[in-house]
Amino acid sequence: METSTKSSAINHGLYLGGFLALVTILGYALYLDLLTKWWLGIIFLIVIIIAGIVSAIKSKKMQGGFITFKEAFSSYFITVAIGILISMVISIVIFNFVDPEAAITLKEKTIETTVQMMRNFNAPEDAVAQTVEQMEAQKNQFSIGPQLQSNVIFLVIQAVIGLIVALIVKRNPENA
Repeated sequence: METSTKSSAINHGLYLGGFLALVTILGYALYLDLLTKWWLGIIFLIVIIIAGIVSAIKSKKMQGGFITFKEAFSSYFITVAIGILISMVISIVIFNFVDPEAAITLKEKTIETTVQMMRNFNAPEDAVAQTVEQMEAQKNQFSIGPQLQSNVIFLVIQAVIGLIVALIVKRNPENA
C-alpha cells in the first residue's frame, strides 16, 4: 500500500474517530440518555461503514482508478480501526476517569430502556426480569476489559464488511 493511500486512510480514520468521539462527548455532556438509544448505534454503524467505503474509494482514485484487493481492504480497515480506537479511548477516559458515576447512571438508563423496549414487544415478564438480572450482574461495560472485548468483536465484523467492500472496490490494471 502506497504511503499516500495509507496516510489518506489514517486521515479518514482520524476524522471518523473525531466524529464518534464528538458525539460521545456531546451525549455525555448534554444528554446522557442519547447514549442509550438503539438508533444511535445504528447511525454509528452506518457512519463507520461509509467512512471505510469512502476511504477505499478515495485510495482507488489516488492510484488512477486501480486498486488491489489488499490495498482496498487495508484502506477500509485502517480507517475503521483508527476511528473505533479513538472512540473507545474517549469512552474509557470519560466513564472510568472523568466521571465514573456517569457509567453507573448510563447502566441504569440502559436497563430502563431495555425493559421498556422488551415490554413494547410484549416480552413475558419473566424474560424481562431475567434480562434485568443479567444486566445488573454485569460489571462496568465501560471498563477497559469489556471495551476491548466488544471492540475486538466489532472489528472482526468490520473486517468481514471490509472484505466485501474490497471485493467490490478492487480494480486491477489487467481488468481495465
